[in-house]
Amino acid sequence: MRADVTLSGAAHRLEGPLLFARREADVALNDAVEVIGDDGSARVGRVSAVDDDNMVIEVLESTTGLGLDATRIRILHRPLEMAVGPNLPGRVFNSVGMPIDGGPPVAAAQMMRIDGLAINPAARDLPRDFIETSISTIDLMNSLVRGQKLPLFSCGGLPHDRLATQIAQRARLRDAEAGEFSVVFVGIGVPYDIAANFTRAMEESGALAHTVMFLNHADEPSTQRLLTPRFALTAAEYLAFVEGRHVLVVMTDMTNYCEALREVSASHGEIPSRKGYPGYMYSDLATIFERAGCIRGLQGTLTQLPILTMPGDDIGHPIPDLTGYITEGQIVLGRELDRKGVFPPVEVLPSLSRLMDAGTGKGFTHEDHPALAHQLFASYARANRVRVLASVMGVEGLPENDRKFLEFGDAFEERFVSQSEPRTLEDSMALGWELLRGLPAGELTRLSSTQLAKYIEAGPGPGDSPQDRSLAVAEGEEGSGY
Repeated sequence: MRADVTLSGAAHRLEGPLLFARREADVALNDAVEVIGDDGSARVGRVSAVDDDNMVIEVLESTTGLGLDATRIRILHRPLEMAVGPNLPGRVFNSVGMPIDGGPPVAAAQMMRIDGLAINPAARDLPRDFIETSISTIDLMNSLVRGQKLPLFSCGGLPHDRLATQIAQRARLRDAEAGEFSVVFVGIGVPYDIAANFTRAMEESGALAHTVMFLNHADEPSTQRLLTPRFALTAAEYLAFVEGRHVLVVMTDMTNYCEALREVSASHGEIPSRKGYPGYMYSDLATIFERAGCIRGLQGTLTQLPILTMPGDDIGHPIPDLTGYITEGQIVLGRELDRKGVFPPVEVLPSLSRLMDAGTGKGFTHEDHPALAHQLFASYARANRVRVLASVMGVEGLPENDRKFLEFGDAFEERFVSQSEPRTLEDSMALGWELLRGLPAGELTRLSSTQLAKYIEAGPGPGDSPQDRSLAVAEGEEGSGY
């Protein structure tokens, strides 16, 4: 390893978190550096751009009070690294992997590069098996599979932070013999009050014991925002591929990450692309999302659930558009459902999990799980078409079957999509079968005759509790089947 080099008087310009300096020593892209001010304090940074004569350094701490004349730059000739070890769960870190929970530094078992190690495509295994989130619209309709990257598309003002917290608290493996399970929770550009709420919720639920938290606050430099998910994923890779755990990474909000990417790109003087974002945003996002997966021969898996808010509620905006190309589906939150008081306001029809079939069904969840999900989807889609007809010709002008689908659509949103308590997959399936019994059996074309006889024509099926049925009667829903 080459010796560190210290440059004096090389800095000639400072713009926000970016320090522009003359290249007076051998330096490589992404080399870690220390920027030492006239007071002797060292600020961590990295080389973000370099040519024959100049280099640009991203300073990862505040540059307030940093003067150019007395500034020294120490080049470390290695990439940024994070100390990782088996005692990571239960800890809270800042943007650059430093503990902020009052505990001691991490006892490092090893140092790992934050940009990750490329996974050989030939060594990748197909994601399989199921992660239960306790959210019916995800578990039953758009199942999350170990090793998958499944983003959640939200809108400004919707309760995606609350949903992210609940998933981090309740996510679990159904098979006790599958191995240890951990969560890495990443807050990117979050206000202090929301960050405090995240931490308190995890502590009070007891989930912090198997969770590693990384919190980047809204007032911190944009360069730190770019590194927060990379430090977090380094910890996740250690837990998954070294410790052999199954790790779920929840990241919110990736839109703040992309805004920081645009800001730093503009500071570099780079030519912008769509809506001012850099042309390399696709490949940059891929360096984050593609760190999820399963590696053949290793027990652990790394699953990602990134959350982003769609600017202007536009799913065709570059951020959700490019994210959709890289990831394997999307969970979409809708403003209309939120106005109705539905939580979580998951829009079932535009949501999709492309790897659902690889981790559900016989041998994974339940042999009738896929058929039930497909039938609920088809029935709810028809209910939405009937709503359009009803808005034109009125409910009274609809055929009897269409009126039943209209009732089903309302009940599906009020009882299945909306939930105030966590549900197991069995609870979600029992509720799904119960809702379908209110529809004519001849219209349930996605179910086999065996499934119709077992769950629909025979009345309440396995998992339907008497308490649930008595509650339905008390609410006056027994007559319509809802």
